[in-house]
Amino acid sequence: MITCMGRKPRIEYEGAVYHVMCRGNRQETVFEDDQDCEMFLEVLASTCERTGWLVHAYALMGNHYHLLIETPEANLVAGMRWIQGTYTKRFNARHKQWGHLFQGRYKALVVDTDSDYFSTVSDYIHLNPARSKSFDLENDKLSDYKWSSYPSYIRSIGRPAWLAVDRTLGNMSLPDSRYGRNQYRKILQNRVIEIAESEKPWAVDESWAQIRRGWCFGSDEFREQMVKALDGVMEGKRRDSFGGAESKRHDILAAKRLLVEGLKKLHIDKEDLLGLKKNDIRKKVLAWYIRKNTSVSNEWIAKNVMMGCVSNMSQYVTEVESSKDRVLCKLKKILK
Repeated sequence: MITCMGRKPRIEYEGAVYHVMCRGNRQETVFEDDQDCEMFLEVLASTCERTGWLVHAYALMGNHYHLLIETPEANLVAGMRWIQGTYTKRFNARHKQWGHLFQGRYKALVVDTDSDYFSTVSDYIHLNPARSKSFDLENDKLSDYKWSSYPSYIRSIGRPAWLAVDRTLGNMSLPDSRYGRNQYRKILQNRVIEIAESEKPWAVDESWAQIRRGWCFGSDEFREQMVKALDGVMEGKRRDSFGGAESKRHDILAAKRLLVEGLKKLHIDKEDLLGLKKNDIRKKVLAWYIRKNTSVSNEWIAKNVMMGCVSNMSQYVTEVESSKDRVLCKLKKILK
């Protein structure tokens, strides 16, 4: 069984929505002052012009930032390369520094555009200053924190062209009008009160843990779609270079598919597996085929190919891989 601490998968497609977050290298500050924040937003604006991105929410938080972005084209990676590289150059030039500014790999959580999930992420970003106590929760207002998109939500004057508020407000059945913006302000200010009164402000909403730790946030159907989309991402690459529960889930789905395909190519009905010997040569080839193309456990293969003792699995796979036997080679060629 292969275990690893691999990177989480990255999926790009037209119309995708992501919660992007990245911290400073070694947790260091990436926004020293207001001028740095303004500079980052200028780079974000130019990125939107280059890529066609829509920004639905953002928050700049000293040593990290949050973005809720929509990519009409499948260009998340290209856009992020531009925004982080350009800002790093400008930051280093201004502060007379050099080297990496951000930590190794930014996080990009794929978000279901269903109203509940989308709005939850938008609120999560807008409430970030409250959770981190970046202002006086009891005496000040959330809108007093000016380096997030929230002030532009409740005051349309001066709102940047690249900031889209319609989806977040619309998901709450609120218009982008004085009334709608005022209602949105009341909703989020009540959430600020919840956070201020909670002993665990990061746990006020149970779904926030999924946003912080996952790579995909949405309904079961949406998650299944994203798991299947991993086929294109992981094709031709080492399975153990990817980490996370969803990658394992993907491999189980892939293993099931390979088993069905393998049985069909070998002209075996699944019901007939039980009647074959546990060390039947066709079972060995199936085990090799699944093991070679996924990282599912030997236990999974032994159970689903009905091969009995798990301890023999590695031996069977090695035998098939290295064998020069004419029959085995023919069966391998059929599956390939």
